[in-house]
Amino acid sequence: MKIVVAYKWAANSQDAVVTADGDVDFSRAKAGLSEYDAVAFQLGRDLAAATGSELVGVTVGGKEVAAPLAAKAVLSRGVDRLVAIADPETQKAGTTRTAQLLASLIKGIDDVGLVLAGDCSVDVGARMVPAVLGGVLGWPTFTDATAVAAEEGALVVQRRLAGGTQTLRVSGPAVLAVASDAVKPNAPSMKEIIAAGKKPVQTAALAGVSADLASDGMVVEKSRSVAAERKGITLPVDDVAAAVSQLVNELNDLGLVDAEDDR
Repeated sequence: MKIVVAYKWAANSQDAVVTADGDVDFSRAKAGLSEYDAVAFQLGRDLAAATGSELVGVTVGGKEVAAPLAAKAVLSRGVDRLVAIADPETQKAGTTRTAQLLASLIKGIDDVGLVLAGDCSVDVGARMVPAVLGGVLGWPTFTDATAVAAEEGALVVQRRLAGGTQTLRVSGPAVLAVASDAVKPNAPSMKEIIAAGKKPVQTAALAGVSADLASDGMVVEKSRSVAAERKGITLPVDDVAAAVSQLVNELNDLGLVDAEDDR
């Protein structure tokens, strides 16, 4: 079995600047591997070590994704090889097209049993690519995965739910969106960084990829959020019962509680 980690070499949102018209400017933001993807790589590395599997990184982006700096940053995290579409045209791709391109790379890798991805990308943060990727591949997809193990020809996946956790036994390949706190990623050692320079990097131009690409949605309008107006309500401090009653009434008016609900 091969384990694939789909990741994004992206500009850090902490370095972005919001312009006067509300656009987010990433032009001066430093690109790198986000903490979300680092967690996915660590989970994949641990499973690969336990099962003797090959760990493969796949990504889609401009030429910089296959540059030595970006490649070493990924390969130093226990990844055996890197497969990337390095083409400037992919920088225009949205969620659907990105997922389709990732799927085309994954389909070219034999015996893939599991695809891991970070909870979201550090720049866009749409949290959609893993689900769309699973749909394109035709594989079951699970979000908020906190642990995964191989057991008797199947994957045992633990994921977080609102009311607790869920443990699943999955037969066949699957896509997991890894929770941001699933594991603590280890920083690469100097030995791993040096060894990363000797690992293979396979690149493909967009023109050479066989994929039936759908068109991404077109942005037709953007608007800035309207700041909520402060009501400046003062509660009486000398009468606790009156203060509580007024607070409940105000929250009821806002639709946040039901004043008639005595549970």
